[in-house]
Amino acid sequence: MEIDFKCSHCGQDLSVDAAGAGTEIECPACKEMTLVPAASTEGQASPEGATVPKEEKEKHFSVPLRDKPADSLIAKPLPSLEAAAKEGIKLRIKSIRHSDCVEVGKDHFDEAVTRFLEKVGEPNVVKINTFNYTHMDLATRDWVTDYGVMIVYRG
Repeated sequence: MEIDFKCSHCGQDLSVDAAGAGTEIECPACKEMTLVPAASTEGQASPEGATVPKEEKEKHFSVPLRDKPADSLIAKPLPSLEAAAKEGIKLRIKSIRHSDCVEVGKDHFDEAVTRFLEKVGEPNVVKINTFNYTHMDLATRDWVTDYGVMIVYRG
C-alpha cells in the first residue's frame, strides 16, 4: 500500500510506501526535505493531505519549467559515405603516408596529421582510416612495409 501526497515546498505529487509514514524524504523535483504524512483510511484525506490510493487512481506530475530549451543528450551521427554521396555533398580524400613525414631521422607524422586536421576542422571530418602498404626502397632495393592515414572530409 502506498501513501500519495504533495511536497510541502513545490506541490509535486509524491507516492511513498506506507512503511515510510512519518519519515522525511527528499523531493526529487525541488530537492527539499518533506515529511511523509501518516496513512489514513481508504479514500479519506488526512490533515496533511495524504490519501491511500484506490486501485485505479490517476497520478499527475508537475513538469519542471526551464528558462531555455534543454540540451540534447543524444548527438546526431554523421551521414554515411553513401548517404553523403546521394545528397551531393562534396567529399575529398587526403592520404598521409608515414614515409613522407620522416626527415633526417625525425618522425613528423603526428604533426603532419594534426596540422591537416586543424586546417580541415573537426566538423568537416567524415572518417579517418589507417592503412598499411608495401613499397620498394630505391636506395636499398628492399621491400619496406609502412603505414599511413586516409582522411575523408567535406570540402
